[in-house]
Amino acid sequence: MDNGQMWLAVVNLHAGSGKTASIWREAERLLEEKKVLHDNKYTDFRYHAAEISYEAASQGFRKFIAVGGDGTVHEVLEGIMRYVEESSGTSGAAGISDFTLAVIPIGSGNDWIRIHNISYNIEDTVSLIKAGSFVRQDIVKISILPEDCTDGFGTAMPQKVSYMVNIGGVGFDARVCERVNARKAHGKRGKLLYVNALLYLFFHYESVPMAVFCDGEKVFDGKCFSVALGNGKYCGGGLRQTPDAVYDDGLLDLTVIPDYSLPRILMELPKFFSGRLSSVRGIETRRGRSVTVVPKSDRRELIEVDGEIIGNTPVRFEVLEEQINVLHKP
Repeated sequence: MDNGQMWLAVVNLHAGSGKTASIWREAERLLEEKKVLHDNKYTDFRYHAAEISYEAASQGFRKFIAVGGDGTVHEVLEGIMRYVEESSGTSGAAGISDFTLAVIPIGSGNDWIRIHNISYNIEDTVSLIKAGSFVRQDIVKISILPEDCTDGFGTAMPQKVSYMVNIGGVGFDARVCERVNARKAHGKRGKLLYVNALLYLFFHYESVPMAVFCDGEKVFDGKCFSVALGNGKYCGGGLRQTPDAVYDDGLLDLTVIPDYSLPRILMELPKFFSGRLSSVRGIETRRGRSVTVVPKSDRRELIEVDGEIIGNTPVRFEVLEEQINVLHKP
């Protein structure tokens, strides 16, 4: 059997507070019932999904099912993109558009699926996979830049590269993710993890001086509470910091929140869920192909991508020309 015609399910057994095994058994039964050719691999540790996906891509697999949450989707994408980058210019080169990414969502951290109308109903999701219900979506490349980089275009040679399918953030958002992930590493689970981290950081986070450039134009310079960048709309279980983002328009939506006081942030919080941020005075919103964030002090703020911490500023986000195929319910 040609691996290119077979799905590889990358199953994160640590997702969903330990519910993955039972949910996956039902999903696998449905895949077999609907005659969806597939193999599966189980993750044993953090970032293992990226290693599995990279090896599978090198073996000819082009169709992947991430079984887990946004973190699992992110890792599978990382493995695919690493293979695409490394194979570039070789006789076996593969493009991003050669790959298809589906998801069987498990757990509480599933914001990406909202923009593609994917539900937690396993039978419905497997039916979409069987029917070949896919669309093209943009992928964002994230480059961690050298400490001394102040270039608004972020043209310096990156020290590390990552990829994004949904939303990333610098500042407050990243600190929330850091706290949530630390709790998960200690065995904590549940939907309140994010809410608890959010509330804690509201009272303990201090804004950081940053400069933000969109397509080379400086759009913000000063103390900054948060920078959100997305080709998806949702994060943190329903927050809408880039509410007008379009997943296939070739552009990245940017929202910069300045150094607001705690009472002001709490007053405006409902608009983060309703998607009415444009009505908040002082918030900067832009849309472009690339965004660069550089620190304006010795404090290099954290960067999160699809809920994972990947490094510190300065950083460049850029939408790639080629798109990937993703599961979508019309």
